[in-house]
Amino acid sequence: MRMLNQEEEVDAEVTWEDQQRINSFSKLNAKYSDLETTYESKKQEKGFLDDLTEELELADEDELIKYKIGEAFINISVEQAQQRIEKDKEILIQELEQLQHEMNDLNGQMSQLKVHLYGKFGKAINLEKD
Repeated sequence: MRMLNQEEEVDAEVTWEDQQRINSFSKLNAKYSDLETTYESKKQEKGFLDDLTEELELADEDELIKYKIGEAFINISVEQAQQRIEKDKEILIQELEQLQHEMNDLNGQMSQLKVHLYGKFGKAINLEKD
């Protein structure tokens, strides 16, 4: 945290509309942060599934694999496990695309608010992530 220089100070009144824009930006930023965390988690999960796919390629085709569904493990063939993993990866890819779309939408909304708020308050307001 730092003090503003004399040149950076802005003599602008914060109107009710300005406060609403600041609040909207804050809400959008919090939602973006949550989506970003979820996105990274899903991306890591997809990486784990990719690694698992590679491991299953080395497995014996006649071998039964313990596959977790919910809280239980079932024995399935390597081929069935590969099919289920591919299906899970497709679902994850769709979820990642949806999250990316939502994050882009939020970024656009935040950019519009930034333009207005920085235009009025200049350096007296900080809307950037640390």
